[in-house]
Amino acid sequence: MPDIKQISDDLSVASQVTPEQLQQVATKGFRSVLNLRSPQEEGFLTNEPQQVASLGLEYTNIPVNPSEINDALATEILQKIDELPKPTLIHCASGLRAGAMAFMHLATSENLNPEQVFAKAGELGFDCSSNPQLKQFLTNYILQHSSSS
Repeated sequence: MPDIKQISDDLSVASQVTPEQLQQVATKGFRSVLNLRSPQEEGFLTNEPQQVASLGLEYTNIPVNPSEINDALATEILQKIDELPKPTLIHCASGLRAGAMAFMHLATSENLNPEQVFAKAGELGFDCSSNPQLKQFLTNYILQHSSSS
């Protein structure tokens, strides 16, 4: 199973999951899956929506290209996270996009500043410096949308 990292009681993130791993996710009590991969990405599970539905979980796919992310898309994703049944598993190819969205949600819902978010990310093994553009977007979004900033 990919390394599932629990961000909060309601949100966990992972890299790409297999059909077998989706079964395990359902067994662990997750109630929804948010896939941030584009159908054009190599390794995208085209039947993931059907597999997730057959397990009784809610499925949503919102493709995120890290180099094209903007405030409107991030806000759409955060609103969808709020709407999905919890706990929710968010995944992408490597877990980086999923982690960024989960940490943005955490920051805006718990009024954390960027330093607090990056400290928590580091504790969970996320290397935010591996994608400077995504890290900068995350910082800017948190500063604009979190009341503690």
